[in-house]
Formats: sequence, structure tokens, C-alpha cells
Amino acid sequence: FAAWLRGLPMKPHDAPVLLHTGARKARQDVHVAIVDIDVGRRDLQQCADAIMRLRAEWLWSAGRRSAIAFNDTEGKRRAWSATGKTDYASFRKYMDVVFAYAGTWSLERELKPADPAALEAGDIFIKGGFPGHAVLVADVVENAAGERRFLLVQSYMPAQEIHVLKNPAAADGSPWYAAPPTFPFATPEWVFPAGSLKRWP
Repeated sequence: FAAWLRGLPMKPHDAPVLLHTGARKARQDVHVAIVDIDVGRRDLQQCADAIMRLRAEWLWSAGRRSAIAFNDTEGKRRAWSATGKTDYASFRKYMDVVFAYAGTWSLERELKPADPAALEAGDIFIKGGFPGHAVLVADVVENAAGERRFLLVQSYMPAQEIHVLKNPAAADGSPWYAAPPTFPFATPEWVFPAGSLKRWP
């Protein structure tokens, strides 16, 4: 998953973050890059949805399509294989159904706690709720001295393009965050409490 995330296609450097309507996001000061993947035309692919989308796209590309499944807010398991379809267009429609019936509330309960000291690409900072928020650890690097840094991507409300976040504590606008994170952990548009780092089971 980490290797796949590193290879995500990116939009041109100066591209603005767009909403599902095609309008510009009001805040253009929180990102350094934009993932070149569709956001859809409805207000569905928000924060947790974008994370589920990336996870599902990776499973699809890896040929692990029977593993594509997510819980909805009532705890029902919604599996791609249950649709009986095999084409990508149907998969994309399935994801819109997931987005409509799942969110931070359900995703937080689907994940397991992760140790911030052992943070990995693919981990998620998440606060379930109405509203809640979630951001994905897209990459982790380490230098010869053992210092570690990580990148975050998010979508938000209303549904918008997935973008790489700036570190609000970095005066130079860097997107790299120091690992392990300290709590409360601040991102440009949300602050996460201790215990909010989760991992896919």
C-alpha cells in the first residue's frame, strides 16, 4: 500500500484544489500538491471517503478485489464482490454507495489502534463523528540519523480533490511532519486528540 501511495499521479504544481462542483475550494493555503484522481460530481467523496477510495483503488490495482469491503454507519458490511459486477465503472458506482452510507463514524470503528512511535504509511488520524475528520499518512521517510518525517493527504467538506497537506507548524510551508507525532496533533483544518492514530486490520 505504501509503495502504491508513493506512485499516485499528481496534478501540475500550481493547480488549485477543486470541489466536486468544479469551483475552487475556499482555502487554497493548506496544500502543496493535489492527487490526480476524480472526486466525482456529487458531494460524497469527503475525508473518510477519500481514504476508503485510495484503499479500494489499491486493492483493485493489486488484483485483490474480493477484499474490497467497508462497513456502513449501521455496521453492515458492504462488499464489492456482493455486487456481482466486474468492471471498473461498476466499481466506481459501488464506491459512491459506500461514500453515501459510510464515513468517519464507521471507518473509525473498522480500524485498530496504532502506536504513534511506529507510524507507517497507510495509517490514519481519525476522529469519528458528525462531523468528524480523517487524514491519511501517505509516506514516511527516515534519514541516516534515524529522524523520521511523514506526509498527509486529505479530502474535506464539501467533497473536494485529495491534496497533500502543509504542516501548519512549519514556517516554510513544508508538508513534512515530525514522527512520532505529539498530541494534540494539529493539521491545517483539524486537531486530532491522543488515541486518534489507527491502522487497517
